[in-house]
Amino acid sequence: MNTDIKFLIRKYNVPGPRYTSYPTVPYWDAATFVYKKWLQAIHDVDSSEGISIYIHLPYCESLCTFCGCNTRITVNHAVEDSYIDTVLKEWSYYIMRMKHQPLIRELHLGGGTPTFFSAANLERLVKGITQHAQVVSDPEFSFEGHPGNTTEQHLRTLYDLGFRRVSFGIQDFDPMVQDIINRKQTFEQVQAITLQARAIGYASVNYDILYGLPMQTLQNITDTMHKVTLLKPDRIAFYSYAHIPWIKPGQRKFTEQDLPDDEVKRTLYETGREMLEKAGYQEIGMDHFALETDDLYKVFRSKKLHRNFMGYTTGSTTTLIGLGVSSISELADAYAQNVKTVEEYKTLVHADQIPVFRGHFLSREDHIIRQHILNLMCRLETSWEDPAKQCIALFSGIGSMNVMEKEGLVKIGLYSLEITEKGRPFIRNICMALDARMHKTQTMTVQFSKVI
Repeated sequence: MNTDIKFLIRKYNVPGPRYTSYPTVPYWDAATFVYKKWLQAIHDVDSSEGISIYIHLPYCESLCTFCGCNTRITVNHAVEDSYIDTVLKEWSYYIMRMKHQPLIRELHLGGGTPTFFSAANLERLVKGITQHAQVVSDPEFSFEGHPGNTTEQHLRTLYDLGFRRVSFGIQDFDPMVQDIINRKQTFEQVQAITLQARAIGYASVNYDILYGLPMQTLQNITDTMHKVTLLKPDRIAFYSYAHIPWIKPGQRKFTEQDLPDDEVKRTLYETGREMLEKAGYQEIGMDHFALETDDLYKVFRSKKLHRNFMGYTTGSTTTLIGLGVSSISELADAYAQNVKTVEEYKTLVHADQIPVFRGHFLSREDHIIRQHILNLMCRLETSWEDPAKQCIALFSGIGSMNVMEKEGLVKIGLYSLEITEKGRPFIRNICMALDARMHKTQTMTVQFSKVI
């Protein structure tokens, strides 16, 4: 790693959002959120255009100490039925308020651990969602699975329901790293479930790999990537561990002294990226890689890649309905998030109340900035034809990038902004320069994980 890159990493490795939305959740203007207005927005959705649905299934049998998701730890599988009942009741609440029968284009089961639920219960859940809706002829149905508890029955049942993509959380294959993050699965387990998925007919298998984990070394990441490339998943999310112990107490099992320092952490990423590229993977957007045969690569090449609360997607629906505890919904002009505890979520839904506890309606400026940040995240560039249709905040943000341009991270044109190859590790920093909501906030009490 040369001196220039080391300097840039030290300079730009600051806390920052991952930009699955704009404005990001901590900067939502929740004080102006009006529930009646949100319900009216749901009613006005043209769901006949096709919508996305995300269902949060929070249960896990054990706590992965690296995890930043909303989870509920239990070995009591009796919780499955009542939770599914609540999700289906919440869905009926939305259906009653839509003026059109919804047409489902995307459906994603996230967690938590969706495969905590039995195959039969997942079937009941999915059929309960689709029975009062239409589904496009080629839907994008996907789910997250734990290699340690995903069974062949899970794979077959969900495949028969239209699922064609599965994502497995691997993180790292090293036993010492797995022990400290409490996420244990062997290479043989991952290999077996991957081969089963392919034999059944899944078109795309994704692995999640983390860099910057406690006790992780260059040898660890080299060994992990070697094993990953042997199994050849279609997609790989290779992203930075987010150290946020003030939000996730489970991360207090280790300290910052157990984590690789900034320069070592970046070396872990560059080493992994180089191995992936040699194995035929193409880098997509931020922290994602795919084989050229995968749909994610194809939409990236055609500049149709989309990003929302589910991450990078091949579809671009304007309506995302989030169901379940803590899930987030996104409409063309608004966001809303459900309450964060299972008990409160169930209480509100069964009292026929919307389980949303905060949200945000987008201003004209929000719309403009959101589109440019989305363009940068998905295409590594953005442009505009008529400056009069933009906003002052956009040009103020671009004006603040003069130093970044001198450092070779961006190219600023008269009507365009492009992230250079050198600037790709700093995508989040570049988006932060455009983040008008963040800059307007006087008190910077919000804390994010570091960007690099």
